[in-house]
Amino acid sequence: MSKPPRIGILALQGDVREHHDALTKAGADVVLIRRPSELDQIDGIVIPGGESTTMSKLLVILDLLDPLRKALAAGLPAYGSCAGMIMLASDILDTRPDAQHLDALDITVRRNAFGRQVASFETDLELEGIAGGPVRAVFIRAPWVESTGEGVQVLGTVPDGPAAGRVVAVREGNVLATSFHPEVTGDLRVHEYFAAMVRSAR
Repeated sequence: MSKPPRIGILALQGDVREHHDALTKAGADVVLIRRPSELDQIDGIVIPGGESTTMSKLLVILDLLDPLRKALAAGLPAYGSCAGMIMLASDILDTRPDAQHLDALDITVRRNAFGRQVASFETDLELEGIAGGPVRAVFIRAPWVESTGEGVQVLGTVPDGPAAGRVVAVREGNVLATSFHPEVTGDLRVHEYFAAMVRSAR
């Protein structure tokens, strides 16, 4: 039996505990990442939901921004949910001019695209590569993907309502991102999908 993948969670801010629980149940060996040296000890990383501008400031303060960018550019598998999607993007709309990002996904995202906290909602959507029927998707001040580069695969779109057709799940190589929060639903399929990506990359 192969060793479980060691997956780090960027533990600066946001819903770290929920991702920790989901990844552990999905069979990963989970560690929390707060220092550059810890990046050498992992097979993949999760960038959790939270507040993307706060996260970007903390990455700079803790000297993590450049080491994490380099690790991702060198092929470290990554999964970002909500603010994590924003952090992984190459271009961000409606953000602060001094906000930093990780340039790991060739996508343009719009922050708070669905509206403020009061416009949070849930829906069921089909995700390419995820078997077993629709995934319950929880959107909280969520971004959406405005445009994707050539190598980006669209895995899921909003099925109905005013935002029908908006792209909310993507993958490019070893990097996965969702606008929504699978870590809060108890459905482990997205985390299992990412753990399988990390195993394949390893």
